[in-house]
Amino acid sequence: MAAARVLVRRGSAARGVLSAPPPPPTVAAARLVQAQPHSSRSEPSPSSSSKPKRPKTFSIYRWNPDEPSSKPRLQSYEIDLSECGPMVLDALIKIKNEVDPSLTFRRSCREGICGSCAMNIDGDNGLACLTKIPQSSSDAATITPLPHMFVVKDLVVDMTNFYSQYKSVEPWLKRKDPPPVPGKEVPQSKADRAKLDGMYECILCACCSTSCPSYWWNPETYLGPAALLHAHRWIQDSRDQYTKERLEAINDEFKLYRCHTIKNCVHACPKGLNPAKQIESIKKLQLQ
Repeated sequence: MAAARVLVRRGSAARGVLSAPPPPPTVAAARLVQAQPHSSRSEPSPSSSSKPKRPKTFSIYRWNPDEPSSKPRLQSYEIDLSECGPMVLDALIKIKNEVDPSLTFRRSCREGICGSCAMNIDGDNGLACLTKIPQSSSDAATITPLPHMFVVKDLVVDMTNFYSQYKSVEPWLKRKDPPPVPGKEVPQSKADRAKLDGMYECILCACCSTSCPSYWWNPETYLGPAALLHAHRWIQDSRDQYTKERLEAINDEFKLYRCHTIKNCVHACPKGLNPAKQIESIKKLQLQ
């Protein structure tokens, strides 16, 4: 009787007359109902134990300033790549979360945008989030801080000098005249905007500067590839009105001319930029 009342409320018999039970479902409908799994069921998933293990050793630079007696060293960690993401940053996060929580490194966006996870991986500077883990299980992957930088702890380096040099080129728009329309932006043609391509994309990860021998030898006086690239970015900006002053500010034996076009910066840049080319352009402008 209760079932009948439910049918009355839900069916066309809501007029108050009990109707006959609904006709049996058609063959197609019956097949459809049979094909639907129960909501509590789930498809069987392959057991994690069935996956072949892929052990990989990572040799990571370790140094803790809070332990004066300890010396810098390389510490080895072994993880299973079948349970890890494909990038070096995935391995570092796995080691920190599951093996050694004292491991220290910088990371943020994991998309190659912030530049936080810059480090030296198997001898090359790069971003850990964009560098794939070497698949060879026989050789250990060596991870160290950016070279020729003061180490704060483990893979974290002191970026104070690098940012100071970047700030010294005044990387912002400078004008002597107000905008053509008060309160509005300064217009720029598409052709002038295209001149900034290959410079504005820099994320200040310091991979280029810390791979440059000239920067190693003169870190306090030579501006380095990253700072000079940004200097040229504002020199080339058609909206900026301090081009002459910017060129004079870096026209120095050490600030600019310590670049010997070794081009390590080109190889190291994770964004595919060419700082050496921009430095050459500045030198040509100085001759003019």
